[in-house]
Amino acid sequence: MKVEKRNIKHYPVLIEQDEDNLYIVSCPSFKGCHSYGETIDEAMDNIREVIELCLEEEQNDYKRTNRFIGFREMQIQQNIATAQ
Repeated sequence: MKVEKRNIKHYPVLIEQDEDNLYIVSCPSFKGCHSYGETIDEAMDNIREVIELCLEEEQNDYKRTNRFIGFREMQIQQNIATAQ
């Protein structure tokens, strides 16, 4: 009996909402790995398909994969002009 071995990997996904209220999703582990959806669930289903395509391409050229390091938020102070 042949035992099938599964390799489960986890990939980071960034979620944003644009001005049209669409959810934009990106996987920074792969160059050009983006998708969108009208709901977060739809966007996540779509990015799963794109990640699977990227993984297929990765088998042919492993150098396409980026290494995700992390996410940071940056605080920027803006000067606001006030009328006097």
